[in-house]
Amino acid sequence: MLSPDDPLARIVLAVALLGLLALLVVRAARKDRREYTRFKRYRTTRRRQAMMRKWLVESFVVHGGAAVIMLLLAWQQVPLMLAAIEDLAAVQWLRDAASEGLLKGFLIGAISALLIASIALLPLARGQDEVVTVGDIHALLPRNRGELRYGALLSINAGVVEELLFRLALPAAVFGVTGSIAAAVLGSTAIFAALHLYQGASGVIGSAIIGALLMAVFIGTGSILVAIAVHAFIDLRSLVAIPMMVYRVHRKA
Repeated sequence: MLSPDDPLARIVLAVALLGLLALLVVRAARKDRREYTRFKRYRTTRRRQAMMRKWLVESFVVHGGAAVIMLLLAWQQVPLMLAAIEDLAAVQWLRDAASEGLLKGFLIGAISALLIASIALLPLARGQDEVVTVGDIHALLPRNRGELRYGALLSINAGVVEELLFRLALPAAVFGVTGSIAAAVLGSTAIFAALHLYQGASGVIGSAIIGALLMAVFIGTGSILVAIAVHAFIDLRSLVAIPMMVYRVHRKA
């Protein structure tokens, strides 16, 4: 772990950050788009499941590994970043408006109600040819029980590794380099959105909004675990609940 007082800490963090950003941007612009275009042409579930398995392993290794490395380097920046967030006028206003426990309870309750409602309304879409989704993800929706398992694993994995990376490790590293909360929050949200380039413009915009909401959840509750749970729930709705409740894919072998 790099000490914030070490004069070389900012340089090491900057080099690691630039390397990570280069890796993520190149993967999003070239590899992810190419593979998703190929995936949309697949007709057999064997090939679809093979690609889903590949994505699951790569996400765990690349995003999860990057999160671990960046957290090891920037861990001591995390409390400094959170303290700087607490000093923001908007956060102070919220803290004054309600006790911390009440605020957290309200946020968690409101988030839970919205997520549950989003699931409860799905049966109304049954029989439709295509359910409205954020971005071009219809090809990703599982088509049978085997693919449904991968949908669940991909959702849970994304909730864990992407939140650790984009809501905790990456913002902490950016804050350590720039000293700016705005750069940490906006920069990590922009990178998170850019990684969904393979979903088209609507996917990038939708991911930016979701990323901002997840950051607000993390800041508002002070818990990365809540952000992880919300992220996983959102993905499970798309890759498990919609296929099951609208298209009944769990009945297909």
